[in-house]
Amino acid sequence: MGPLIIFDHISPFTNLLLAFIVGIGFGFVLESSGFSSSRKLAGMFYGYDATVLKVFFTAAIVGMLGILFLSLFGWLDLSLIYINPTFMSSAIVGGAIMGAGFIIGGFCPGTAFCALSIGKLDALAFVGGLVIGVLIFTEGFQLWEELYKANNMGIPTMNEVLNIPRGLFALGLIIVALAMFWVAEWAEKKFPREEY
Repeated sequence: MGPLIIFDHISPFTNLLLAFIVGIGFGFVLESSGFSSSRKLAGMFYGYDATVLKVFFTAAIVGMLGILFLSLFGWLDLSLIYINPTFMSSAIVGGAIMGAGFIIGGFCPGTAFCALSIGKLDALAFVGGLVIGVLIFTEGFQLWEELYKANNMGIPTMNEVLNIPRGLFALGLIIVALAMFWVAEWAEKKFPREEY
């Protein structure tokens, strides 16, 4: 489940059980927040609904603070946390494709499966497109392998890139989040939309 030092050993079954429970909880939070609605999700890009920004920014901050405090108390070994390598070129291209798909389809992969689980047909179409995209990517990988592996930056964290302590970065991110929440509230008032 993670590099938690407070547990001597977590069996593979317990690990899967905890992952299942966390996954159910995550899906429940997505559905409760209205993320099964493509209109609500697209509202982020049009300025009339900033729920996506608020929920995900809050989740990122809670997760970041949780990791920092668990590490501070010696309950978590940060050196054991896996960080995906950063390939900047493919991150930019993939981010642009993902963003375009999000705007066009009104879903990201996680929210699409959330909406599909309650029977939304537009989510079914989106998940079908997602599967086709994965197949195209994997079957044609040799064509874009060079782009995929370009600009390998290793595994830097943002505080390392900015050359500041973790705690200071966390404080800065919290301040940025509060500013974004304020901007989001302003945008929702500036671009109101009738309930959908």
